[in-house]
Amino acid sequence: MMIPVKDYPHLYRDEVSGAIINYDDRAYNEYVNSLNQREHQRIEIESLKNEVSEIKSLLKELINETRRN
Repeated sequence: MMIPVKDYPHLYRDEVSGAIINYDDRAYNEYVNSLNQREHQRIEIESLKNEVSEIKSLLKELINETRRN
């Protein structure tokens, strides 16, 4: 059986395990969305880092070619 936690309408205590359960679906969905956004941003940043690294490598190669000639 679930027992409501006083002053917290979305929280319930499991009578058997004593665990606190949050039944606020909106807050959970917002949390999951924020995790997805952070992962997407991390992937974008990693992609930009790779592109900058590639540009640096190409510039170094170009500089070395011009020095040889």
